[in-house]
This record gives sequence, structure tokens and C-alpha cells, in this order.
Amino acid sequence: MASLGQIIFWSIISVIIILAGAIVLIIGFGISGTHSITVTTFTSTGNIGEDGILSCTFEPDIKLSDIVIQWLKEGVMGLVHEFKDGKDDLSEQNKVFRGRTAVFADQVRVGNASLRLKNVQLTDAGTYKCYIITSKGKGNANLEYKTGAFSIPEINVDYNASSESFRCEAPRWFPQPTVVWTSQVDPRTNFSGVSNTSFELNSENVTMKVVSVLYNVTVNHTYSCMIENSIAKATGDIKVTDSEIKRRSHLELLDSKASLGVSSSFAVSWALLSLSLYLK
Repeated sequence: MASLGQIIFWSIISVIIILAGAIVLIIGFGISGTHSITVTTFTSTGNIGEDGILSCTFEPDIKLSDIVIQWLKEGVMGLVHEFKDGKDDLSEQNKVFRGRTAVFADQVRVGNASLRLKNVQLTDAGTYKCYIITSKGKGNANLEYKTGAFSIPEINVDYNASSESFRCEAPRWFPQPTVVWTSQVDPRTNFSGVSNTSFELNSENVTMKVVSVLYNVTVNHTYSCMIENSIAKATGDIKVTDSEIKRRSHLELLDSKASLGVSSSFAVSWALLSLSLYLK
């Protein structure tokens, strides 16, 4: 016969195994037994005055009639957008977003819940939630949406200057960026003393035009004009030779991050209750 100590030992092991199994089931199905689906969002950046995309994906479900997509914004009453029964339902949409939102309805079945936001405003910045319900379960994930203005610079020879100069212009930026000139011959050279940068407010009184002039440039050298703020960085390169002018430009958005979320409402107390009933 097993000793009392062995019985207690194996009872403890059984409790641990059952508790671990119960927690796994809870994480997988939640209190109500509903499966938690994976929802993924990405930190997005909207360009003021243009259309933007709030990115969100979820586990695909061919049963379109069972899919519900809800977009919410922290601090805003009502919904940003809702899609259910195979179509948009905007009965609870906040008036701030009226006529400005749309999902990609033909891509919902394959797990695309991304939201198109028309005519992005500075006030659209904030924390959004992409909430999904399907026949497989439900889940949600938050998205940080940033707004600002950014554009690719254009660099030309400044024929108005008294010496060989380059003019770097970009039509729309916000917040106010920094502008730095560099040379590929010596990237460490500081051109602040031979350049002049100005910011001109645009007609909507939010974004600004950036103009920067670099003086005393050398033929056959490649120069770069880099414009950067908290949300984007743009670079324009120029090289003038005896026979041609070569240009190249590049724009990148900063701080893009993915956020993964699932339904997280579960209670260990429920597992302990079930375990105590099992052991009686």
C-alpha cells in the first residue's frame, strides 16, 4: 500500500497538472467558452489632408455574415466605424467621422479589417481599437494613430543665388522639422554656416512649406538635404556635373510597430473553483 506521504505527493502533482490544463483551456476559450482569435494592428501615420489607413488584420473567416468589425477611438463617444451582416452599419457612428470612413469589404473574408480614413485631420491622432467578432470567436488590438504632414523634397540648382547654390523645397510638413545638409565627400561636415532654412505657413494654418538653400557648393559632389520631424524623415540628393544633374529622393515613416491582441477576459478563480469540485 502507498504511504500517506505518497498519496499526498501524487495528489499535489494531479492538482498541478489539472490547474495547468484548466488555465490553458481558459486562455484558449475564455470564461464563456468562446475561442479568442488573434487580431493584429500596426502603428500608423496619417498625412494631414490626405487619405490614411488604420491597419488591422484577423484570422480569416469565410462566413461573412458572422463577421463584425468595430473601430473605436479612446475618448470618443459612439463608434468610428462598424461593419456587420456583410455591410456597413453606421447608425452609431460619431459625427466627427461621418462620410470619412470605409472598410475594404471585398477583403474582409480574408482577414482584412483595415479602415480607410478620408481627409485626415490633426485631431484624428489618438488610440484606436480594432474589435473583431467571427464564427471562430472574438479579439481586439489597439492602434496608435499619429497625424502630421510630410512630403518628399525637391532639390534644384538655385540660379537666383550669386554663387553655385542648391535649393531644397518640400511643400507640406508638420510638426516643424529640422533640416540638415550633408555631403557624401565628408558626411561629418557641418553646413549650418553656409545654408539658410525658412518655414512658411500654408493656407490652412497648420502645415508649412520648407525651403532651404545651400551656398558655395562644389561641382561633381553629391549633396543631401534631410528633413525630419517626429513622424517622418525625407532625403533628397543632388549631384551636378558638367553634362547633367542627377537627383534622387526618399521618404520613410518613423516608429511603425505591430500590436498583437486577443480577448483577454479570463479568471484563474474559475479554474480553482472547477479544480476544487473535481477533487471532492
